[in-house]
Formats: sequence, structure tokens, C-alpha cells
Amino acid sequence: MSAPKEAPRAEAFIAANTRPLTPPLVPEIRLHLAEESLPIWQKTEEELGEMNVPPPYWAFAWAGGQALARYLLDTPALVRGLSVIDLGSGSGLTAIAAKRSGAAKVLAADIDAFSLAAVRLNAALNSVEVETTGEDLLASAPERADVILVGDLFYERELAARVTAYIEQAAASGASVLIGDPKRSYFPVGRFTLAAEYQVPVTRELEDAEIKRTSVWRL
Repeated sequence: MSAPKEAPRAEAFIAANTRPLTPPLVPEIRLHLAEESLPIWQKTEEELGEMNVPPPYWAFAWAGGQALARYLLDTPALVRGLSVIDLGSGSGLTAIAAKRSGAAKVLAADIDAFSLAAVRLNAALNSVEVETTGEDLLASAPERADVILVGDLFYERELAARVTAYIEQAAASGASVLIGDPKRSYFPVGRFTLAAEYQVPVTRELEDAEIKRTSVWRL
């Protein structure tokens, strides 16, 4: 899939404001990450405000994504040889983990063009091929895939409702659904089955603790 016309600017911004780092729970994977949260948040607003760019969620390895990536790398049979969709891919951490675990095809979906640029850069950094799409997949019936990955998408009420509706439709069509989430504000308690639990090192700048208890769930 060809990169959008704003891709060169996005990739240049990411390269200038991040460093290749390893998420604490997933040292096998390197990502272009921000070393501090506030500076890149401010730069995104100041330098790219005219493009109406969302906050730089792609610049951080969030707890749910780390837990889900760890789970995939430890249990590769879950995705080996299968087609995978990573919803709200962010940095692409879980998409890359799925590909490293042997998935036949991985589609990283995010409506933020800068996220998609980060996914492309991070996939190249880890020598894997990941397809990307900027379409809002939640706006239509689920695309056919064997596995749907959801990391840290239950932080807003409307988004959580849309994600829940999408993955329930996908599951009804035969897809396996794996979710990494530390029970954020709008996590639908009681809807999922616990698969694994991790203590994830995070930054207090972004979270409310230095270690975030985070789970992987199945629908």
C-alpha cells in the first residue's frame, strides 16, 4: 500500500523527535519512541497544529500494547500462518509482534497518518512487513481476518462502544479477538475472559504508576 502524500513530513518529524528504544516488557522489538512525554506533545501541537494532527499516541509503548505483544511473542501459535488486523495500531508494536510470531498477513489500522508513518518506520526497524490503512474500520462491517488485536482502546466512551461493537461482530463471523488493556476508564468489565496478566513498567508522566498491572483478554 502506498504511503499518503504527508508521509515524508510525518516520517521526518518522527525521526527528529524520537529514538529507537525497546519497550521494557518486549525487549525483542525496537520502536521509534519519545524519551519524554511533554516535549513531543508540545511539538506536535506547535509544529503540526495546522494539520489538525491528533496527540502523539504513536510515540509511546502503552501498557496494553506491551502486554499483548508479550503474549503474542510467548504464544506464537495464536497467529502463526493467520491474517491479523491490529486496530488503533499506534506505534505498531502489536502488529510487529504478530508478524514476528509468524502471522501470514498483518494490517495495522489507524486514522492518524503519523501513526501509520510510525508503523512503517518501526516495521522497517524490525525487518518485518506490515500493511497499513488509514480507513476508519470501525465505521463499517469488520473486514475478514482470522485474528483481531486491540491494545489500549477503551480510554474514551464513544470509542470504547464502537470498538466493542466491531469486535463482537468480528467474533460472530469467526475471528479470534485478543485485547491488551489495564482496565482503562471504559473497559467493558465482564465481557471478556482473562488470558494472561503482566506487571508492565510504564512512565508516571503518562500513567498513574511506574508499574501498571495489565491483562490480555479474549472475547
